[in-house]
Amino acid sequence: MLYIIPTPIGNLADISFRAIDILKNVDLILAEDTRTSSVLLNHYQVQKPISPYHQHNEHKIVAHLTEQLIAGKKIALLTDAGTPGISDPAFLLVRACVKNNIEVQCLPGATAFVPALVNSGLPINRFCFEGFLPIKKGRQTLLKKLADEDRTMVFYESPMRLVKTLYEFIQYFGAERQCCVCRELTKKFEENKRGSLTKVHDYFNTKPVKGEIAIVVEGNKS
Repeated sequence: MLYIIPTPIGNLADISFRAIDILKNVDLILAEDTRTSSVLLNHYQVQKPISPYHQHNEHKIVAHLTEQLIAGKKIALLTDAGTPGISDPAFLLVRACVKNNIEVQCLPGATAFVPALVNSGLPINRFCFEGFLPIKKGRQTLLKKLADEDRTMVFYESPMRLVKTLYEFIQYFGAERQCCVCRELTKKFEENKRGSLTKVHDYFNTKPVKGEIAIVVEGNKS
């Protein structure tokens, strides 16, 4: 059995009783960063073997992990924050499990784009999740395509690239397109800045930007 366990995106209390119970009863915990996950596991007194599983080693170890699962081991997969597989490693292992008829259970739980959508005040009956934009190759092509997207769009971005990305959104989507930048969701200094792309860009251009960021952008209404 492979368990996909969502972990808090900030506030350690945002984890389910079921998730903690599973973590205390599996044979092995896979973590994107063992140091980060150890903080959560220690907080809830989970004492189980923990091994790294991230984008740099997942191709190398997926076969070995599959063998352990076939042999009957119960394994839980965590990422640093949120639901594994959403802009984080999980796909390769889940695909291997499906191919080998290994049961996979994904628990419901934290992921940043859902509260970002709800907080935004923009229409959320239809939306598309784009995750992180390509840094170089394919970036302009994708932005040109998304300029005509009529659904609300959700992006993840690093604080270092936020201002540049908002400026590019202005160029491709238009200065008055409405947006919401959600920063440090569920944490002490949570911030949701709403307004036109120009207004929000100018706001963040005048201050240091820190923390995890989700950007929600209005779809094309023309």
